[in-house]
Amino acid sequence: MNPSNELSNEKTDSNKIESKNIFENVKSNYILQKLFYNLLKKKSLDIIKYNKNIKKRINISIKDYKEYSEIYSSIEIEIKPIKNEYGKFINIVKENEIYYHIYFNDNKEEIKKKSFNENDNVSKIKIIIEYHVKPFSKLFYNCECIEYIYFKKF
Repeated sequence: MNPSNELSNEKTDSNKIESKNIFENVKSNYILQKLFYNLLKKKSLDIIKYNKNIKKRINISIKDYKEYSEIYSSIEIEIKPIKNEYGKFINIVKENEIYYHIYFNDNKEEIKKKSFNENDNVSKIKIIIEYHVKPFSKLFYNCECIEYIYFKKF
């Protein structure tokens, strides 16, 4: 075996070990906290999800995960329309349309409609509202084709 190959193998092995413990090389807890503070909250929580040592060093607990999920999770609503009634089923403000995702009958393809007709053959409407949307006033105002509204995740 060639000695230069052995040397290169040792270098790659040591690089792998260092890359696994990259945050342990940061000695200051303050610097580590600032580093994670500059990341997106979701990204930082994902990075430290399985590392108890880093969680302790930057003071992250299960409370932080719960708080994040409450604030930044989407709202999931299921609507069952009344049989043989058609029309508008939701009122969406124009500037918030990109935060609403509507699906008919468990279909994976998103629909950009706020109403349906007889040809759509709708038995269930699933609406996912991203956390950016805050005002929910009159969301279902004057929507008379709805049998029930079920908030699956809120």
